[in-house]
Amino acid sequence: MRIDVLLDKLCIVKHRSIAKKACDKGLVLLNGSEVKPSKKVHAGDNIKVTLYGFILECEITEIPKGNVGKSELQNYYKLLVKNQIT
Repeated sequence: MRIDVLLDKLCIVKHRSIAKKACDKGLVLLNGSEVKPSKKVHAGDNIKVTLYGFILECEITEIPKGNVGKSELQNYYKLLVKNQIT
């Protein structure tokens, strides 16, 4: 699944267009490297997002097949770090 779509489906960002712009500006790292919005994500990958004054780092445990309910989000990623930028 594309990283911009995944960030939207897992409610890490509010809209796919925001995820795309964040990737274009270098605010999204996949396994430590800047990525384009079309980069494919696989289970086991680490994503780091710097957005809205926060740094969020998570490990993808499973790729969703369709839409994800808010109660099911914890099945798809494990939150590693969430820090506020000061």
